[in-house]
Amino acid sequence: MADSSFDIVSKLDRQEVDNALNQAIKEVGTRFDFRNVDAGIKWSGETIEIQANTEERANAVLDVLKDKLVKRQISLKAIDAGEPRLSGKVYKLGVSLKEGISQEDAKKINKIIRDEGPKGVKSQIQGEELRVSSKKRDDLQEVIALLKGKDLDLALQFVNYR
Repeated sequence: MADSSFDIVSKLDRQEVDNALNQAIKEVGTRFDFRNVDAGIKWSGETIEIQANTEERANAVLDVLKDKLVKRQISLKAIDAGEPRLSGKVYKLGVSLKEGISQEDAKKINKIIRDEGPKGVKSQIQGEELRVSSKKRDDLQEVIALLKGKDLDLALQFVNYR
């Protein structure tokens, strides 16, 4: 019998991020506490830019965005928010999106699977993803549960389970 396998990836659904951003824009535009404070949120290339007239308001807009992302099942581990910085009269805050598994993180995940996973499970790094294979499907389920239980600073998805 052939080995069963799955891939570990870290990808974002851009459409869902865009939908969450549009919902956040709507909420910021209608909420009473954001009136007359020059609060806004928008795409700026590959990052999301937040601006407001105070540092607290910029962080409040960030909280609105995080709330909308969570409602759309996007992990907060996939975003990297900077600190508000003063730019002219407004505070700006950049939020970058993290995709892909770096070589360093892939090696860390590989080591966890090797050390704590069931015997007979093989994992190999393929670019920005990992392929995990085993003769037993139950072992693959154990690996998924093991990685979900770990506190990795990555948003992991498990795809191509066969």
